[in-house]
Amino acid sequence: MLNITENSISKFVNLEDFGAHKLLKKSRIRRVTFLLTAGLALGILIGLFLPWTQNITAKGYATTRSPEQRPQAIQSVIAGRLEKWHVQEGDFVEKGDTIVFISEVKSEYFDPELLARTSEQVEAKSQSIVSYGQKVTALQNQYKAIKESLKLKREQNVNKILQANNKISIDSIDLVAFKTNLEIAKNQLSRSQQLYDKGLKSLTELQEKELKIQAAQAKVNVQENKLLNQKNDLINLTIELLAIDNEYADKLAKSQSDQQSALSAKLESTAATSKLRNQLSNYNERQKFYYITAPQSGYITKAITKGVGETIKEGTDIATIMPSKYDLAIESYIRPQDLPLLNLGNNVRLRFDGWPAIVISGWPKASTGIFSGNIVAMDQFIGENGLYRILISPDESEKKWPNELRVGTGVNAFILLKEVPIWYEVWRQLNGFPLDFYQDRDENKTNLKRKAPLKSVK
Repeated sequence: MLNITENSISKFVNLEDFGAHKLLKKSRIRRVTFLLTAGLALGILIGLFLPWTQNITAKGYATTRSPEQRPQAIQSVIAGRLEKWHVQEGDFVEKGDTIVFISEVKSEYFDPELLARTSEQVEAKSQSIVSYGQKVTALQNQYKAIKESLKLKREQNVNKILQANNKISIDSIDLVAFKTNLEIAKNQLSRSQQLYDKGLKSLTELQEKELKIQAAQAKVNVQENKLLNQKNDLINLTIELLAIDNEYADKLAKSQSDQQSALSAKLESTAATSKLRNQLSNYNERQKFYYITAPQSGYITKAITKGVGETIKEGTDIATIMPSKYDLAIESYIRPQDLPLLNLGNNVRLRFDGWPAIVISGWPKASTGIFSGNIVAMDQFIGENGLYRILISPDESEKKWPNELRVGTGVNAFILLKEVPIWYEVWRQLNGFPLDFYQDRDENKTNLKRKAPLKSVK
């Protein structure tokens, strides 16, 4: 049918009733099927030689590289009673803004005049330090005065001893003179006696000589007694010198003991004053902790302690704050068998939860809606979940990560490795062989020179 006319006879003639038409139709279907099958096989064969990028798939979530940029709890340094909230969840606060006010719950801090009374104690102890200092000075002066008095007493006694020695010397000389006079008187009496016996001297003259002897003997006796007294005085002065030394040694020891006692009391007062000042400083600092402030600028994400009038302990979490400025990174976990395949700086493709994406893991350039990053850190020990943790930072040379991305967002990571043909990857998967991570020696040398963390590899 050439269909050269608009008048059709198809409604009057049924072609299915003719056998030639049936044979012609079957032949056409077989040819189309053959062509489709052959084309599909050829496409698959050609596709097997297309490049395929080997990759490791891992899950993770968004975090920050710097610990101070991560969400943190705001805690109370002291125990207290929650009195007033100054913020609500979701509020933005600057560093130092008041989050909550608490009151005291410990009885030793209830006194409203605690600082004033402690200041008075500090002042009183400070005055006692001055008093003890003056007492120490007075005792030092007393000690010096006693030493000077001892010196004068000794000099005085020594002078008396010298005088006594001089008197003894004089009296000894006088005694010798008196004894000489006595001998002379005895000689005169003997001569007078001889003359009297011869009649040449009168009895009166003889008696005068006897009187002279008696007078001379008396003077000798007096002088001997005087000399003996002087020697006794010398002995007494020597004993007195020893007594003076003992007496003043006791006074000096007592003065020095009093001085050390005063000095010890002064040091105790100094220590007590220092302790009170430390206590006063602690009281001043403690009052600052009644106002719990934001450690950094950020958003109040959650109030952990609720209500007013609730009692909290030291170190209790009150609220959670999220810093307003942070540098995002991805925290992901890989299996131990994949760890040898990775190096610092490996490129990673990322698909964030909530961002539509079409991912073809083996053809990263053909994927859409994905972002790039680089491995910047790898843990040196396995985690409790049996996996190793890695950190991924944004690749500045690629598309910027979304501004709406928040800490905690889930991520699928595709760590890119070696590029191989698809047939090889299929063959590797079917046989369960590991990924190709062996590199040429020249490439290894280049990596060792380029990456500082790998310089320790030998």
